[in-house]
Amino acid sequence: MDLGLRDRLCIVTGSTGGIGLVTASLLVEEGARVVTCGRSEAPGIGEALHVQADLSRPGEPERVVAEAGPADVLVNNAGFAEQRNFLEVTDEQWDAVWQLNVMSYVRAIRAAVPAMRERGGGVIVNVASTAGKRPSTGMPDYSVTKAAVLSLSRLVADLYAGDGVRCNAVAPGPTATEAWLGEGGLADQQAGRSGTSRDEVLDAVGKGRPLGRLAQPEEIAAVIAFLCSERASYVTGAAWSADGGTVPIII
Repeated sequence: MDLGLRDRLCIVTGSTGGIGLVTASLLVEEGARVVTCGRSEAPGIGEALHVQADLSRPGEPERVVAEAGPADVLVNNAGFAEQRNFLEVTDEQWDAVWQLNVMSYVRAIRAAVPAMRERGGGVIVNVASTAGKRPSTGMPDYSVTKAAVLSLSRLVADLYAGDGVRCNAVAPGPTATEAWLGEGGLADQQAGRSGTSRDEVLDAVGKGRPLGRLAQPEEIAAVIAFLCSERASYVTGAAWSADGGTVPIII
């Protein structure tokens, strides 16, 4: 199926690994001109341009958009999660997560939208989380920021639909990326807090989904690519769950 993305300029933030990297790779396969960005060096996806940036810092998302050029598509994917106790999360930790998980999205959108409006259209996809729909008690600051991403997505959709700019959110469930599987990642953190093994944690997390397993990043990337595409031309203001049935509500 042709998604109508050939030669479209697509910026994917937080795309040096995980869902972002797989999404950027899929967009390249669809013929898009892709710009990757993140703290790490270029992931080496075809001819994709890479802008190294710390997106939690004011001015950095704007710089990425400026170096990329007028974007047809913006995928906001940068984010950070850590297992924490609500009463122990400091103000500084709350602020740091807010700056990356929310303000990097706000800043990138503010930078990209004017050119989209001028050209008569564009697409924004914000990667949220099931934790934004149903908070994870073990990731309080992450959950609150992802709920904010859902609200931001609806707000932007309402503001700019008349200009031809579509904005949607994707809410993945636990996904088999370094965030969960890597050394010191969420599985290891949860194992340390619960006194179990990482394998037991991953088994329990997988069985906690109606589909009985973690998502593969390719499965999330496919939903993002669809929402970026002409095939989703009448979809805006939606929060698409890609969570294996985790959140038992239809919104």
